[in-house]
Amino acid sequence: MSSSEAVRGPAHSAQRTTAISGARPRIPGSRMEEETYPDSGGEILPSDSASNAPYRKVSPGSQRAFAPQRTLRNHRIERTNIVVNDTIQLKTRNPVKPAGVDGVSEWPSMSRDTSSVTSRAKGCSPSRVEGRHSPPWAPSAALVNHTSAPLAGRISLPPLASTLPKALEPHPLRQLSPILQESAILEDLLFIFMGFEGQYVRFAESYDPCVEKERLAGPRFRVSFGLDPSLRDLTMSMLSIATHYIAIEAFIEVQSREDFGMINHALCASIRKLLKEYVVLIAQMEHQLSTDSTFTLHVLHLHMLPTSHLLLQLYTLAQEMLRKYLLLEDDLDSVDDFDDVDNILEQLRDGGELAPGGMSKKICKGGNVIRLLTDRLSYMSGDPAARDLLQGLLRDSSRPYMAMLNEWLHHGGIKDPHGEFLIKEQKSIRRDRLEEDYTDEYWEKRYTIRESDVPPQLQGVKDKVLLAGKYLNVVRECGGVDISTEVRDVPESFDDPRFLYNVTSAYAHANSSLLNLLLTTHALPARLRSMKHYFFLDRSDFFSYYLYLSSSELKKQIKDVNVGKLQSLLDLVLRQPGSVAAQDPFKEDIKIHMNDQYLTTFLMGVVNVRGFDQDGNDEGAEKHRTPVAQSIIEDDGKMTGFEALEFKYSVPFPLSLVISSKTVVRYQILFRYLLSMRHLESLLVTSWEDHNKIVTWTHRSGNKKLEVWKRRAWTLRARMLNFVQQFMYYCTSEVIEPNWRNLMGKVDGKEVEDLASLKVEQQVNRTVDELMEDHVDFLDTCLKECMLMNSKLLKIHSKLMTVCEMFANYTSTLSRTLCSVDASLAGTAPALTYLESRYPSSRHPIPDHLKAFDPDGLSKISDLLDKYEGNFNRHLSLLLDALDYYAATETVALSRLCAQLSMASEKGGGEDGRELR
Repeated sequence: MSSSEAVRGPAHSAQRTTAISGARPRIPGSRMEEETYPDSGGEILPSDSASNAPYRKVSPGSQRAFAPQRTLRNHRIERTNIVVNDTIQLKTRNPVKPAGVDGVSEWPSMSRDTSSVTSRAKGCSPSRVEGRHSPPWAPSAALVNHTSAPLAGRISLPPLASTLPKALEPHPLRQLSPILQESAILEDLLFIFMGFEGQYVRFAESYDPCVEKERLAGPRFRVSFGLDPSLRDLTMSMLSIATHYIAIEAFIEVQSREDFGMINHALCASIRKLLKEYVVLIAQMEHQLSTDSTFTLHVLHLHMLPTSHLLLQLYTLAQEMLRKYLLLEDDLDSVDDFDDVDNILEQLRDGGELAPGGMSKKICKGGNVIRLLTDRLSYMSGDPAARDLLQGLLRDSSRPYMAMLNEWLHHGGIKDPHGEFLIKEQKSIRRDRLEEDYTDEYWEKRYTIRESDVPPQLQGVKDKVLLAGKYLNVVRECGGVDISTEVRDVPESFDDPRFLYNVTSAYAHANSSLLNLLLTTHALPARLRSMKHYFFLDRSDFFSYYLYLSSSELKKQIKDVNVGKLQSLLDLVLRQPGSVAAQDPFKEDIKIHMNDQYLTTFLMGVVNVRGFDQDGNDEGAEKHRTPVAQSIIEDDGKMTGFEALEFKYSVPFPLSLVISSKTVVRYQILFRYLLSMRHLESLLVTSWEDHNKIVTWTHRSGNKKLEVWKRRAWTLRARMLNFVQQFMYYCTSEVIEPNWRNLMGKVDGKEVEDLASLKVEQQVNRTVDELMEDHVDFLDTCLKECMLMNSKLLKIHSKLMTVCEMFANYTSTLSRTLCSVDASLAGTAPALTYLESRYPSSRHPIPDHLKAFDPDGLSKISDLLDKYEGNFNRHLSLLLDALDYYAATETVALSRLCAQLSMASEKGGGEDGRELR
């Protein structure tokens, strides 16, 4: 279209084009009989619908500008034409082109001389019209700036009819006959249907086409006064077609911009094809107007009815999408935008701004467009025409979405430049960070579902879609997927019957590929067994030897421990021939680490507030903490190496997805818990050795009270040792081992069911997420059944362990004190020999009070033993009561521990015969 065509104002009387076919000769049909205009002075004014003026004086002796050379007498010989010979010179803004081959002067395209028509209608000569001074009116066209919509119009909007000079205004309708009114309105409607104003049908005064919002809503029209009521009713009923067409064109122009996404682009392309058919229909209507004498306003109305329904459906859909867009636009400053820290950081990396105006604009795109189409299709399912239309739009608009879906399902990649896909990728989380800090953030946060953008067709399988792509993405990064291969023979739209099968089969393939990669290529079962040896002290002959070698270093305070020395000793022990660790291919991944926080303090924070997934204390939640006994809160600076020792374990990708940092923390908690009981057991065993070897304990005294005291001490030590051993047996054999067998059965794809006391193994299909969940459940179950996730049980157990450790460490002091308590042993050679072995250095001589007999010493050590015995009995009683309660309400497995500890709760054996319970 030329620039002169583009600037044709709806009110152009000087230049005007037909709807589609341009300026073409119009031969008046038999329907359009020549009528005598009252003021024409007897001249016959035939209507000419090819021009925009319904009346024109014609001289039979002159050549007509819009028809081949023929006289009206030749066209209608049954009529007598009485005319006055007068030649009218037509004045146009553009020069008249030379006559064509057939001798007809061709009228410039899209031009018409309304001033000549007006002069003829008033009986004025052309000289009078030319001499009148009318205000200049010079409409012009210009190119507008480029937009991101590639097919948007680049020519400025034509001027409104309201700006037309009065000299160019058409003749009033009230002065025309109904036939001529119908002819003028027919031609105006063809222009209106194409979005241009007509001579008598124009935009409402409130409509401003320069305002995008008004163009999107569509214009209202006003019809000139004087139109026949029947013609007015028909005209008004068809003006909605123009309103819908103009609004849909504006909608396409807006939605075709780059930031609206590929789904909107595909929808606009599909609508554009429908509008092309609409334009073809208008061209056909114009052809019928030019050639068919029976073409009337009623015929036009009947032809446009199906198209009117189609445009109404498109208009309703467009308005619904725009309303959705406006609702989202009002919510730009939502707090959710600022709470999503990852999105804000990614926005800043891309050069965006932090203010709400710089945030990515929320618009109706992607899955929301498909949801609107689907909902609209469901609502209009009873209308066959609307259903076919919406099905076609849904099919076309879903093709880009299906292309993204197939790329995700079959290659594990996302090609989503506009953020329309239901899977969101956080590009800031990269695999190279996992080599140093193997967190499960890569798995949980790199790919997430946009819950508000999920199409209804994917609502039931969105989790499978997410997992299928995540699985393939991991396999692809490990070199297991060839992304260069083209995806073929896959559904291209949501109405394809293979759509759900495609998702299910892709999910099954991705799951099997990643499981094979984890279980076979990277040997996950062997890796888990290796961790069991180190963290759960399974077949721990190497660890017993390691504790023997490093006991002198581990007895020191944490600030004095030489971690390098401990690591060297561990490497030496792990390579010791004959140990289970010597054949372990993963022994290089185990490292020594000293934790500067007490296990009980850490667990109390986990149980009360933080959980395993958070770091640090929440000051705001401090007041909601369960109060911790002051004896539990100890000085971390006095920790020994035994209390701080833990293992660090390096896991390569992709095994770090299953053995993540959070799961390793759980392993470390269980290891420190078992190590504390293992260390306490060794202390009590050392105490038992002293009771059986040192002369002060083996010497039979003549003092019966002293012998009774010794038996009480032996009994208390035996009960403590029994308590610790029973506890260790419960944690290892009753908790960890059964749960471990269940876990390995699931890892190997076998599920054990107990049917009537017969264990039956069934082969089951596992998914990677189920495997990860089973691994975490195994560790959480172990922590819960070992009483590490209950604050009350944890505090009672901690106090019991503290009493046992203090008693075991005080045994050597009691052994020296007995030298002065036993009258038959004090000052003797065996006693002095023992004391000299305890005080070998001359800088620390034997104290004098240990060489002589102390008559009050027995009462002192009896009081001390009463305190130890009372504390142990009281806390053990509290523990058994708590175990009974929680076994009945929460954890059934605790009932087995309660039964095993019952033997440690027997009579204390004191002088007063007091019982524990």
